[in-house]
Amino acid sequence: MIVAETPRLRIRHFTAADSQFTLQLLNDASFINNIADRGVRNEHDALQYLVEGPIKSYQTYGYGLYLVEHVESAESMGMCGLIYRQDLQETDIGFAFLPQFCGQGYATEAAKAVIHYGYHKLQLPRIVGLTSAANINSINLLSKLGLQFEKTVMLPAQQQSVMLFS
Repeated sequence: MIVAETPRLRIRHFTAADSQFTLQLLNDASFINNIADRGVRNEHDALQYLVEGPIKSYQTYGYGLYLVEHVESAESMGMCGLIYRQDLQETDIGFAFLPQFCGQGYATEAAKAVIHYGYHKLQLPRIVGLTSAANINSINLLSKLGLQFEKTVMLPAQQQSVMLFS
């Protein structure tokens, strides 16, 4: 299912066919360093991640992380979407792109489209951004999206303190 399109990007639900791309993205050094090591080491792990993560989230909450692909080439570039954080009772905008697609405005473009979808189609009352204090690129992107630092919160599942932007 296509969630949004921009002049350059198509944002759609992940499917089982996206497991090879997911394996590549989740093992990128930037993903591991700035988000987390999800322990995805082969295509089977990637499929399990998709089924238990984004695909389950679509069924449970009506939204989740989405695949971002180039409109013209259909090349998979990254992910961007909405994550319900039960421990915070908040919906978080999340994003990650392969290195060759960073620094070209794709993440900003995708995140703006996903936030618009969240507010206008899903009627979400609030969307926040979470990032570590060391992730300057994410802090800058959240600022470009109009989000401002609100407070520091603890993510119990990851045993990690993060900055919350709203």
